[in-house]
Amino acid sequence: MAEFTTENLRTVAVVGHGAAGKTTLVEQLLTKSRMIGAAGSVERGSTVSDFDALEKSALHSLRSSVSHADHNGVRIHLIDTPGYPDFLGQALGALDAVETVMVVVSATNGIELVTRRMMDWGRQRNLDRLIVVNKIDHENTNLPRLLEQLREAFGAEVLPINLPADGGKRVIDCFDKDSGEADFLSVADVHRQVVEQIVEVDDAAMERYLEQGAVDPATLHEPLEKALRQGHIVPVCFVSARTGAGVQDLLDVIARHMPHPGEGNPPLFVRGEGGEAEEFRSEPDAKKHVLAHVFKIWNDPFVGKIGVFRVHQGTITPNTQLYVGDGKKPFKVAHPLLLQGKELIEVPKLVPGDIGAVAKVDDIVFDCVLHDSHDEDRIHMQPLEFPRPMFGLALEPKRTGDVGRINDVLSKIAAEDPTLAIEHDPVMNETVMRGLSELHLRTVLERMSTAYKLEVGTRPPRIPFRETINAPAEGHARHKKQTGGAGQFGEVFLRVEPLQRGSGFEFVDQVKGGVIPYNLIPAVEKGVREVLASGYIAGFPIQDMRVTVYDGKHHPVDSKEVAFIAAGRKAMLDALAKARPIVLEPIVAMEVAIPDAHMGDITGDLSSRRGHMTGTGNLAGGMMVVQAQVPLSELDGYANKLKSITAGSGSYSMELSHYDPVPPPLQTQLANDYKARHKQAEED
Repeated sequence: MAEFTTENLRTVAVVGHGAAGKTTLVEQLLTKSRMIGAAGSVERGSTVSDFDALEKSALHSLRSSVSHADHNGVRIHLIDTPGYPDFLGQALGALDAVETVMVVVSATNGIELVTRRMMDWGRQRNLDRLIVVNKIDHENTNLPRLLEQLREAFGAEVLPINLPADGGKRVIDCFDKDSGEADFLSVADVHRQVVEQIVEVDDAAMERYLEQGAVDPATLHEPLEKALRQGHIVPVCFVSARTGAGVQDLLDVIARHMPHPGEGNPPLFVRGEGGEAEEFRSEPDAKKHVLAHVFKIWNDPFVGKIGVFRVHQGTITPNTQLYVGDGKKPFKVAHPLLLQGKELIEVPKLVPGDIGAVAKVDDIVFDCVLHDSHDEDRIHMQPLEFPRPMFGLALEPKRTGDVGRINDVLSKIAAEDPTLAIEHDPVMNETVMRGLSELHLRTVLERMSTAYKLEVGTRPPRIPFRETINAPAEGHARHKKQTGGAGQFGEVFLRVEPLQRGSGFEFVDQVKGGVIPYNLIPAVEKGVREVLASGYIAGFPIQDMRVTVYDGKHHPVDSKEVAFIAAGRKAMLDALAKARPIVLEPIVAMEVAIPDAHMGDITGDLSSRRGHMTGTGNLAGGMMVVQAQVPLSELDGYANKLKSITAGSGSYSMELSHYDPVPPPLQTQLANDYKARHKQAEED
């Protein structure tokens, strides 16, 4: 296998809404670069990217997949990502592994929900963005109007660098050429616009352009890279993944114009935690210490756990010893690997810019940093903001002996998916799986069944209500117990006060004079936290409050940890009784994409669920997006309702927005249910 230097590497995340044709486009890129003999088909389940059995059945990507195309002395690492909002975690994770995010837009469907999100996330991560309009040969397309919509949505910096010609059978370059016949627009005008947009970021190039009235495109590489880094230009290319039109040209654009690792914006590494964290800039230098970031975990049924990473610095060879995060014990890289879909290819080395993998290293986890020197301890990638998993299912074993297996299998699946959360409620003895949607969780259940032969029952979980207080109050308790020998004694005075929503919990020690010895203050806090965890009026965790311990008493013999845990717990309960406690419910921010004909039905349904509309917007193809904030407790069965209203053409996503007080009747119901459960438990 040919070896490539960092300057001859390109990294591209292929993103966009579902059914835009990303996987088919990747097949064409691999075919045109002669990495595979013939393009596979999503419908036949024969593509390099969608090799998983569930993906073949679903006819769309469920997980990101890595491949590479070698073209004109350049290796292009491609990460094909899922496009439906239900599986966005896989697409987001890929952004930290690339210099370029290639947003694929369907010419028939236009700008869709995930199109907007990926363009925004790419901008936030300082990635070079490239828009690829696919399906240019399909009927009922309006490419001039779509280009206008792209510029309206994402700015005047969106400019085509090629145009369709001969009715979408080929494309014509507008970067090097200033003449030719395109299906729409003037090649000369587009060439001029692109050149003028690029020279604006470079004084020398601008001066040459103004003096000569033209500039040789061959001299614009550095200004173009600068414009791409600054988001001053977002190129648009046109292709048909079905026929292959424009795909060879797209390979040329990526290889010639998109950045290598030394040209893109540096990755967002930081050293340290919290307020002490400092920006750390890696260098794409093959001779420096190794620094690599794991952006994907894949559990292969035959090979085992595989960590997929991007090398940002240094060189990985066989027998390289790497540390995982702040771990003290290194592991030895037996075989550096490249990926071509499910195929693992051993290579002699991986250099900065390579996307590689290592197998059978149990300590590797998603988002960890691999390095070969303790000089790189405490370095991590600036966290991505993944959508918070809010849709939940409680799991129950169908066979008595499967309890342990459920936890083991879920931990393996959750390790691969940053938007899948596993929770266990010890009070309710309930294991809850949370994801981005019903489809997301149904796919997980299918994977548990097919890959791990594990069947589970499901039911709706408890809504993650919370409790807080509405007023400041003080609490006092004395715990005294005499048992004939050494007794127990502790006395605590504390005050509670509400904090702003989302502030969490603060514990403050204002004890003076040693009335409570400093080594027993943690015991007081432990007692307080026990109450916070178990709730007060309805059995839900308490949040958004400050607890200040300011006085107390101790006994030189009888005061011990258990006494002050009890005193702290009782004082907290005493304060809560006076602090006007309330129940909070989670409010989710929803985006619902629907045909505009169903606008009234959708807004009416959301209003009936106590929803509050926050905005609407127009999408291409007669679609609209409705934004709303809705209590999570009101969304049971919403997926089926949306499908019924829109005949399956609607989609939605949601993420936690904030917590609000529940209506008084609901609080009364929750409190009564809590009391009834406690009474039943006492009787049992």
